[in-house]
This record gives sequence, C-alpha cells and structure tokens, in this order.
Amino acid sequence: QVQLVESGGGLVQPGGSLRLSCAASGSIFSINDMGWYRQAPGKQRELVASIMNIGSTNYADSVKGRFTISRDNAKNTVYLQMNSLKPEDTAVYHCNKVRGLLFPWGQGTQVTVSS
Repeated sequence: QVQLVESGGGLVQPGGSLRLSCAASGSIFSINDMGWYRQAPGKQRELVASIMNIGSTNYADSVKGRFTISRDNAKNTVYLQMNSLKPEDTAVYHCNKVRGLLFPWGQGTQVTVSS
C-alpha cells in the first residue's frame, strides 16, 4: 500500500517562499496523476495544483503564477514550490492522487503565513 509523507512546511512571513515535498512509497507512484491539496481551519479541502504522469500541470486560480508543482518519478516524490505567500495560503497541505481511488492520506505539513 502506498504511504505518503509530506514535509517542508513551516512559519513564513507574507511574501516568503517554501518548498514542500511529498515522498511516496511504492512503485505505482509514477503512473498516477498527483496533486497538492490544502485544508484551512473551518474550510473544505481544496486541490491547488496537479501534475499528470506525463508532466502537464494545472493550478487553482488562487495560486496560479505563485506556486509550481513538479515531480521526480525516480525518487517517487512530488514537490510544491510556493512563492509570494499570502496569509490566506495558511493551511495543512497534503498530496494525493487527483482521480480514482485515493491513496491513504498522509499527515500533511502545516504552512503558516503570518507576520
């Protein structure tokens, strides 16, 4: 069974940057379209960025131009480079598939944007 481990979150000032990583166990990672989700307190989880197994990407309007998703299939890892962070980006960030039966959710990584 695939396990997902997210890391790289933290406390950052508005305008700052963070790079999140999601390491997946299991060789089937490379054939799946993957995404980064976030859930802020009191809000539903939302998909903010996705990357297909062939490398094409999509972004939510709220992060377009600021976030970049990438993947390294050899390392079974997907990344999220977050620049120009805003307080409204504060959330727990998770990675997972973007369609079909999802993998079990990892613990996520907390991102807090505050001065």
